[in-house]
Amino acid sequence: MDTSPLLTEALATFDRLFEEAVAAAEPDPTALTVATAGLDARPSARIVLLKAHDARGFVFYTHLDGRKGRELQANPHAALLFHWPRVRNGVQVRIEGAVEIVSDAEADAYFASRPRGSQLGAWASKQSETLEGREVFEQRLARVEQEFDGRDVPRPARWTGLRVRPSTIEFWYGADFRLHERQLYECDRAGEWSRRMLYP
Repeated sequence: MDTSPLLTEALATFDRLFEEAVAAAEPDPTALTVATAGLDARPSARIVLLKAHDARGFVFYTHLDGRKGRELQANPHAALLFHWPRVRNGVQVRIEGAVEIVSDAEADAYFASRPRGSQLGAWASKQSETLEGREVFEQRLARVEQEFDGRDVPRPARWTGLRVRPSTIEFWYGADFRLHERQLYECDRAGEWSRRMLYP
């Protein structure tokens, strides 16, 4: 894959800050906010966990029939936000870009690596649908446990990974008196990356 030197630089900066977040004992450095909007343009945000990233983009997993899955199929663009308050004077990484579904092979491999309880939960949950009571979910989970007793749990067909291909990556570094430093990497429609600073 031919990667722009500036994108390579931005990804290296992300990796370095992620390592600092781990060293700073952030509660979960992989936690990020995902913001989406459906065709009605109403935004929605929630926290998920980053499961992979490389020059192709940033990957998290979900059920395509849940709210974020539906919105990202209807409007395949997302904004991501990492916040690591224990790194330096506080760091945010903001990423925006188009969204694509990962390959079945990639999703299968990740699903197989999950704890069995998480695998079973993916089958039992009707993500984002109304739940009449907790006992209903527990009953569904018990049925799934029985169904797959003694054998591997396959990945549900509608449970998969979503990759955000970055078109912008911003690094926000906190400073006293709100005199923050902001570095923005962005890709134009021709696929050319540039870098500039932003006022705090």
